Amino acid sequence: MQQKVIAIVGAGVMGAATALDVAWYGNQVLLKDISTDILEQAKKMIKKEYRSACMLKKEYCAVKFDEIISRISLQDTYDNFDKADLVIENICENINKKKEVYMELKEACRKDVIYMLNTSCISITKLASYLPDSTRVIGTHLMNPVPLKTMVEVIRGYHTSHETEEKVMDFLKSLGKSPITIDDLPGFVSNRLSHLFMNEAAYIVQDGIATPEQVDAIMKQGFSHKAGPLETADLIGLDTVVDSLEILYQSYQDPKFRCCPLLRKMVDAGLLGRKSGRGFYKY
Repeated sequence: MQQKVIAIVGAGVMGAATALDVAWYGNQVLLKDISTDILEQAKKMIKKEYRSACMLKKEYCAVKFDEIISRISLQDTYDNFDKADLVIENICENINKKKEVYMELKEACRKDVIYMLNTSCISITKLASYLPDSTRVIGTHLMNPVPLKTMVEVIRGYHTSHETEEKVMDFLKSLGKSPITIDDLPGFVSNRLSHLFMNEAAYIVQDGIATPEQVDAIMKQGFSHKAGPLETADLIGLDTVVDSLEILYQSYQDPKFRCCPLLRKMVDAGLLGRKSGRGFYKY
């Protein structure tokens, strides 16, 4: 497939890993965030993700880091977004902040650009209503760590066109991914299930039944999960988990999504997981 210009908005953990993987396959990447400090951290994360990927996936070393980073423009403006074929929106799970970014993207991007929204739980149909053309909006829930995970949950919004779906599926397959397309409801498949696991695991620790290590060991050794639910929560970020549970609770009004008080307490204390150096585990 012909190399594309891919704009990625949000240079956090997922944004940095996505930029790495997209650039590894020869595409030009515009990685945008709000400050140079965040972008400097993103560059460090990209290098760290590259090293980890090379250790676990030997063929990743076939493309040198210097070559990959030369394809990534780290920027705090929307320069050259009018050249982007696809935009991957990857900011925090806050609908008001997303709406602000979409207003900016309307001005910066071509009318024929496709928006790939990498949200955890917010309805794609709802988010698409804030963009110029809902037929050109689709959900693409990439999994962490992006270079190692081939499955991508692709979510059709109510108005997503067949043409948009086909173009995004072709693009994802060009990255070596195996996309699975589903219809739209908040949380989709992966997060409606995974957040129940993480939330209940937190309740178990809060209730004093078991330690985080024991909970994760039981899920890994007993159910062959590669990572336990609390290890996963630390990887995602406990603040993101809390935000996502809040969205699920508001969307369904179902008490099963009621956030564990221990999770809220840890977020208030700044124990966010890997990103802060401490969550259920120390890093």
